[in-house]
Amino acid sequence: MVGKSSGDFELPFGAALRRVRLAANMTQEQLGLEAGVQRNFISLIETGHNQPTIGTICKLARALGLSASELVAEAEAEAERARRPGRWAT
Repeated sequence: MVGKSSGDFELPFGAALRRVRLAANMTQEQLGLEAGVQRNFISLIETGHNQPTIGTICKLARALGLSASELVAEAEAEAERARRPGRWAT
């Protein structure tokens, strides 16, 4: 998107990842083991402090039983919810 910083998608992606991970009854440690990434990296993604590469998104999605496009769609939905007027900041 023109005029938007890369940070506009970090928090929604992290929130979506956390929501999907918890719905799958997985800890950060379990997801990390399944996806082949460090638990602390998952924490950094979920808190918006780091951005995964496309390859990592694919690994995370596979570990969660989703396609990469499904995981990104979850993040897009989260971003849309965050843009709604009257939404309380978390």
